[in-house]
Amino acid sequence: MAALLADENFPQPVVHALRTLGHNVLTLHDCGQSGQTLPDPEVLALVTTQQRALLTLNRRDFIRLHLQDPTHAGIIVCTFDADFTAQAQRIAAMITTQPQLVGQLLRVNQGESRDDPR
Repeated sequence: MAALLADENFPQPVVHALRTLGHNVLTLHDCGQSGQTLPDPEVLALVTTQQRALLTLNRRDFIRLHLQDPTHAGIIVCTFDADFTAQAQRIAAMITTQPQLVGQLLRVNQGESRDDPR
């Protein structure tokens, strides 16, 4: 299963659902980084150091960072979905289609998922 790290704004119920599905998911809080409002490049550096793909709702900024430098452990950008279980299932399904997450940008939108370098 995938090693993931959810940023501060990522919904906790999705984190819990992914853990239930067998994924190794940490949060910034678990890493002792909550409430510190880390800049996005520092969050990306942290997940890369931890060798975990990032889970985030902050699509614009992390897509930009990916385009600037795709040498990271993976970024999964999501749209908000109040159906947390369905969102976790979409993320899990997307992850299983990828042989590796390193350097990948994956988009998981409400009702659809895709890998897209743009």
